[in-house]
Amino acid sequence: MFTFFCLVMMVFCYLSGIWVYCSKRKHLLVVLLSLEYMVLFTFFLLIYWLGMFDYELFLSMIYLVFAVCEGSLGLGILVSMVRSHGNDYFQSFVVLRC
Repeated sequence: MFTFFCLVMMVFCYLSGIWVYCSKRKHLLVVLLSLEYMVLFTFFLLIYWLGMFDYELFLSMIYLVFAVCEGSLGLGILVSMVRSHGNDYFQSFVVLRC
């Protein structure tokens, strides 16, 4: 019963991260934080699933490597956007700039 409750709470937290990601936000930082939130709960679900079937946990380390790479790329985009535009608002970011 307790494990089912934990699983439901993890799925709810993941879905709340998707909701924040899909809703219209002004700042790029909020979007990046919601992505990292979803990555964290996906990692918890992966650990739960691998532990339930008694698999080895080396797959979770590979997942963490890709998650760290995704986070560093997001921070690089954020820093380059702040340096070029002065803020992280989506309204000031125009892709087709002449």
